[in-house]
Order: sequence, then C-alpha cells, then structure tokens
Amino acid sequence: MDADGWLASGDRVQVELESGRWHVFVRTAGSGPWLTLLHAFPTSSWDWARVADMLEPSFRVLTFDFLGFGDSDKPRNHVYSINEQADLTEALWRRLGLAETGLVGHDYGATVAQELLARAREKTLETRLNGVVLLNAGLYVELARPLLIQRLLARPLVGRLLAHAVTERAFSRSLSSVFSSEHQPTAAELQEQWRLVRRRGGVAVTPKLLGYMRERRMYAARWEGALERTEVPLRLVWGMADPRSGTQISEHARQRIPGLGVVALDDVGHYPQLEAPEHVATAIEAAFI
Repeated sequence: MDADGWLASGDRVQVELESGRWHVFVRTAGSGPWLTLLHAFPTSSWDWARVADMLEPSFRVLTFDFLGFGDSDKPRNHVYSINEQADLTEALWRRLGLAETGLVGHDYGATVAQELLARAREKTLETRLNGVVLLNAGLYVELARPLLIQRLLARPLVGRLLAHAVTERAFSRSLSSVFSSEHQPTAAELQEQWRLVRRRGGVAVTPKLLGYMRERRMYAARWEGALERTEVPLRLVWGMADPRSGTQISEHARQRIPGLGVVALDDVGHYPQLEAPEHVATAIEAAFI
C-alpha cells in the first residue's frame, strides 16, 4: 500500500491532552485481539503498512502517527516529549476501549513503549499489556550511535537553522544509511517518506522532536530499569546489521534481561519492518499467539 492509500484507510481524530486538543492520524484494521504498533523517528505509521497487512487476519491492529509526525498535527511552539506521546497512546486506548493489547515499538516508538512499561510496573497503566515486542532502538542510551545530522538538529540554535536547509537528497541519504546494504529503500519509497515527513510543515518541528535524545539520558534509569524489571513478556526482533543500534544493544539486553527472547535478523538494518516485513510479521505473530 502506498502512502496515499495508507492515509486514506485511516482518519484524523481529535485527542485531548494536557497541552491541548490535537488532531492525530489513526488507523485500525483487522480482527482479533488488539495489537498496537508504534513507529520510529523521523518517519510515521506508514512504516508498518506491509507488516500490518500480514497481521490483520489475526489481530485488530492499531497504528497512529505520534504528535509531530506524519499526518498528525505538528504544532511549532510545542515541547514534544516521550511522556506526552505515551499519554497520547493511552488516550487512544481509552477512546477505542482497549482493555488489553499487545505492544510493538520501533526506534522512537520503542522508547515510548519503555515509558508505558514503566507505568505498567507502577500500576498506573489502565490498559493491560499482553506482551511487548521491540525492534531496533537505543534501548540503552550509552550504546546508541545517533546519526551526525540527528546530533546537529538536536542542538537548539543549530537545529533551527539546519532544519530549513534539509533537502530531500540529504534526508534520503541519511535514512538509507541506517538500512543494510542488502535491503536498501527504493527511490520511490524514499520520496514517499520525505513527503510524509514534510506533510503539515513537519521539517520545521524536527529539532523539537529530537529532544527525545536528551530524554533518553534524563530517564535512562527509569526506562532501562523498566525493561529489566518488567513482568510483561518481552521479545526483541532485531536487525543485526544496524549501524546505529544493532548487535551491541541486543547483546547487552540479552545479558541484562534473563530469558529475553531475541529474533536475530542477521542481514537487516535499522528498519526491520521495511527491510524484512515477512520475518517481522511472523515474529510478532509468534509472540502473541
């Protein structure tokens, strides 16, 4: 499904958070137990299109664009945070009446999942997590290797100036660099990703979204501890050829979390759901059935 088809199959719904009322792109499809898929930075829920198509015969799949991403509102004078994105996730669960759900998070979405795991451990999460599957992400901040452009954009003054200078070519080069050499995105796929990033003035808010890198350091003990002490079944589906959050993170997690299941995808990079969707869908289904 192309990006236009993906957007046409969902809706923009109004969600009220502490910061205000926002319109958020939400898509639900399929039948069976609920499964929530959380997307990456700087992309959108469209990352899950191919995997969702394979999961929908067995699950009721919820995908949405975080605030500041894809087809959701992108307020410019806004303090974006992982905590607010977790609040957004919970608000959508309440809106849809989810008593329980499986949860899958990738990259930025995996960090949101870590916050939700921390809330589950504190027993403040209203929706029960049946299990959590995480794809490549900086789960351990000291081991993550962010791109140079991410580090530059995250600097307040430099980021504002640089955001206006980011071109489609620069974006495509940076995104391609985290895919494995065996599974490079096509020019058409990169063009669609760029179009979604730019939608609703998105490039301008990119430096603000990158505040999550500071948050990962601020809340490292909370979020890393949530992984290591959770009672929720946890599994990694991991692209081992990821140059940014590859083998070093999955191996560290395996050492720190007894009994952790790891599905290792040896020739896959940072975006397993785009590079090897069949393998990812199979691994997700196996985790929840």
